[in-house]
Amino acid sequence: MKGEVPVPSRDSGNNSWWRQGVIYQVYPRSFQDTNADGIGDLEGIRRRLDHLVSLDVDAIWISPIYSSPMADFGYDVSDHRAIDPIFGTMEDFDRLLDETHRKGLKVILDYVPNHTSDQHPWFIESRASRRNSKRDWYVWRDARADGGPPNNWASEFGGSAWTFDEATGQFYYHAYLAEQPDLNWRNPEVVAAMLDVLRFWFDRGVDGFRVDAIHHLFEDEQLRDDPVNPDWQEGLSPNQRLLRVNSMDQPEVHGAIALMRGVATSYANERLLIGEAYLPIARLMAYYGIALSGFHLPFNFHLISTPWQPKAIAALIDEYEAALPPGGWPNWVLGNHDRSRVATRLGPAQARIAAMLLLTLRGTPTLYQGDEIGMVDVPIPRHRIRDPFATNAPTFGRDPERTPMQWDASPRAGFSPVEPWLPMAADFKRHNAASQFADPRSMLSLYRALIALRHKEAALTLGTYALVQASENVLAYERRHGERRLLIALNFGEGFEELESLSPPAKLLLSTDPTREKEDFARAPKLNPNEGIVAELTPPNRVGR
Repeated sequence: MKGEVPVPSRDSGNNSWWRQGVIYQVYPRSFQDTNADGIGDLEGIRRRLDHLVSLDVDAIWISPIYSSPMADFGYDVSDHRAIDPIFGTMEDFDRLLDETHRKGLKVILDYVPNHTSDQHPWFIESRASRRNSKRDWYVWRDARADGGPPNNWASEFGGSAWTFDEATGQFYYHAYLAEQPDLNWRNPEVVAAMLDVLRFWFDRGVDGFRVDAIHHLFEDEQLRDDPVNPDWQEGLSPNQRLLRVNSMDQPEVHGAIALMRGVATSYANERLLIGEAYLPIARLMAYYGIALSGFHLPFNFHLISTPWQPKAIAALIDEYEAALPPGGWPNWVLGNHDRSRVATRLGPAQARIAAMLLLTLRGTPTLYQGDEIGMVDVPIPRHRIRDPFATNAPTFGRDPERTPMQWDASPRAGFSPVEPWLPMAADFKRHNAASQFADPRSMLSLYRALIALRHKEAALTLGTYALVQASENVLAYERRHGERRLLIALNFGEGFEELESLSPPAKLLLSTDPTREKEDFARAPKLNPNEGIVAELTPPNRVGR
């Protein structure tokens, strides 16, 4: 194998469910509508649980369902301990949680610690006067001498990250919308209140949290300007105009994460914490914390942005694996509610390769609803745009990947009896979960087979990783556990490809090409165009037995 040495397993012996599990993201607004308002709800998730059970995922991560004015579709929380009526009631949530657990799945919620809605009672008090007891719960500052904002920090959605409040004569900081003021995590009362939010949901039985926008939790206390990004050019997102060295990813964030981890650890069955931070690998590793006092899984988004080429992906895997701290568990993500869909980025054929890559790499995979049926981005007419980001950066709007789930060929794809909040895909009548369920050649059948194989094979969950080949069109690697050796070979090209010579015979376990027959390989197999395979490698002393 080209002299490659397998990456040592960093498994500490703690085989927590999330180390061997598959996480499925539910975007509730677009999953299933049951009350005829065109928006998905909690009851809709409950009614569609059998789809997730048949897919054999281990946990569902549900995007925000808390009370909210919906300026940013739930990421502007006005009550951390209440369900927004759009999604249902607390009784609906408890029913969903109970049934999900009965079916053997875990429930992960979103936790939004960086900011609240401007309609949250805390902020209403904070902006009431400079003397209010909650004034310091948010980040307020005086104007510069010229009357402008305190510094040049920019919002994620474009424009200044500061908004002037006429009533009290100061600016407040918001890393996102003006309707999403940032909490001041340097205030101990804020810390205590937000940790209590975690306890409230953990006490209710929630199994974990995906922690939103964690790298924004602290800003430079001296409010120093961010330097201009010399590489920014037209066509890039407006939030990349500055190098945000002072407005995010500050050292204090790791102390706050350690406190969150302490809450999770205090429960008999430690609860899972996943952190959202779009950062270079070296900086991302710090989010595991000192002696693993941070997140169990700092989300690894690098597959989304890495060029879809074998050599680039092999280099990414090597860099990521080498950077992991001792005991740190890897994870991989190919899509979510903020990024263009996999099948749009790569095309339908390579989306099948992407599925095999995601589900055979070492580490916990997270997949986004609809990717398992190959959903694509849906063009959104200007009058139907809902994403606030699209106001300042139309080409970067996130609506296209948030369109309703395509369940069947009935009107509106079985999602809702009325017009949905976002348009349906034009091809839903022939491209939906129901039509794919019984089709052995479908994307859904491929995902089900891959997840089933992953659960069956310890080599795919707890095994080591070793690169075999990274050529112009082929990425191949081994996963090993004990004597069990599996070869994964992926053809990124449109032509037939020979694998490099392999000494042991091999037996085909799974192919992304449904026309390929199960077979044994006496020598290196040939890959069909756009094909990926998982093959069992037979140890030499077992040949012929």
